Amino acid sequence: MDLSTVTFSFFLIFTGAAVFASLALYTRQPLIIAYIALGAVIGPYGLSMVTDLNLLSDIGHVGIIFLLFLLGLDMQPQALWATLRKSTVVGIFSSVLFAAVGFAVPYLFGFALRDSLVVGAAMMFSSTIIGIKLLPTTVLHHRHIGELMIGLLLLQDLLAIIVLMVLFSAAEGAAGGMGRDLALSLLSLPLLVGGALLIVRYLLLPLIAKFDRFHEYIFLLAIGWCLGVAETAAALGLSAEIGAFIAGITIATSPISQYIAVNLKPLRDFFLILFFFSVGARFDFAVLSEVLAPALLLSALVLVCKPVVYRFLLKGVSEKRSLAWDLGFRLGQASEFSLLIAYVAIGAALISEQASLLIQATTIITLVVSSYIVVLNYPNPIAISDKLRRD
Repeated sequence: MDLSTVTFSFFLIFTGAAVFASLALYTRQPLIIAYIALGAVIGPYGLSMVTDLNLLSDIGHVGIIFLLFLLGLDMQPQALWATLRKSTVVGIFSSVLFAAVGFAVPYLFGFALRDSLVVGAAMMFSSTIIGIKLLPTTVLHHRHIGELMIGLLLLQDLLAIIVLMVLFSAAEGAAGGMGRDLALSLLSLPLLVGGALLIVRYLLLPLIAKFDRFHEYIFLLAIGWCLGVAETAAALGLSAEIGAFIAGITIATSPISQYIAVNLKPLRDFFLILFFFSVGARFDFAVLSEVLAPALLLSALVLVCKPVVYRFLLKGVSEKRSLAWDLGFRLGQASEFSLLIAYVAIGAALISEQASLLIQATTIITLVVSSYIVVLNYPNPIAISDKLRRD
């Protein structure tokens, strides 16, 4: 038996995930924690049973793309525009504050200035996966919190693109061209939205109306549209996540959108399991002691500051206090973009190994703790308590 094949890796991951998930449910733990723990156990820094993490990470990233596509399917364009106008002020002010906290901790622990700046940039973002995965579908459809969360996360996605462009340009030594590339990417956003709307109106919807009896065809058309717009966005210098969201929202007004959403959820979950597995597998817990003190302090500050900051900023734009606290705790962690920033920066030799480890450790710690906070205290689809479980 060839133990290096993707098939065997999938066998280990999904069989292991089933075992770890069973243990998690018996011990009343969030399932996300089980997937991260599985990666740590059988990944290259554990038993080394699965080692091709680049491939698995790329495959797992598809889960984030489908997640954003489904978000788009659940939002009306008019509601999104109104939400973005309100969330812009909150998003910008909160990101500046989180970046300051992320900069201060490593700098006080003696990290280099550039290390501290990159760590600060990585702490600006909250996890799209945790935020949306733990948000009940009924809340997303019928309550204001879902719209606000999406507006904030989309704004953070745009900020993450800017940060990644700065890192790529710094690695290539092309600071002069960075501003031009960024401007072109941002200008391409309305063009992408306009082009997608035209294709949906004059091509996709007529095809769906003509062949709506063939469910397999609708399924394939939806996947092709999602990935096609995601790849187009990436080629234009945006992100695949933003492209996927645009793909979803452009057909959100069609009655077929909810049928597509229901049928794509199992596929999304398949890829998200791979994503969380790769998060746990890529971190070397053996060297955690090198950054343990700053990681614990930074994690504590992120977990405390984000809910508090969101609570006061949202209250300042006339949101209810209970909603502000709810949203703050749901977004009270670092992000998958934080991990991406760490991987890009260390790969380009822009930061030290310790700074990369600090970002990764803080992200994993906050993902785990934040998941516990939401699962045990707020309505969510995977709550242990029947009273809190909402799908």
